[in-house]
Amino acid sequence: MLKQFIAQNPVHTEITVAWGEMDALQHVNNVVYFKYFETARIDFFSQINLLGDLKTTQVGPVLSDNHARYKRPVTFPDTLLVSVKISDIKTDRFMMNYTVFSKAQAAITTLGSSQVVMFNFNTGKKATLTPELVDALRTYEEVK
Repeated sequence: MLKQFIAQNPVHTEITVAWGEMDALQHVNNVVYFKYFETARIDFFSQINLLGDLKTTQVGPVLSDNHARYKRPVTFPDTLLVSVKISDIKTDRFMMNYTVFSKAQAAITTLGSSQVVMFNFNTGKKATLTPELVDALRTYEEVK
């Protein structure tokens, strides 16, 4: 199952579950998954150099929506693979879709998504995706 997951999700981030991420019910707390999504999102942004020009252009990504669907609990110890795929590319936004795979369970445990909007921090308004960004996103677009 692991090899199949990696083959179907080549863009992924490996995350080691920490003991302190579990809650009183002895599984990873639901809010921690948003941290996992953030880690995978920043890794993806680094891979496509989305944050490279932020200091000079003052244009960068912000989240307008974030969701998680919990399918199975995760416990310590475990190592997770959090994959990223892109969908719904618009002029000023796109959707990032996450799939969390547990190595210990050899199963998908969580699904998630984030609506990412490009934002001009100088003007305080939405910004248009550059053609270069659209091309990079299309490379990782989820086929439906």
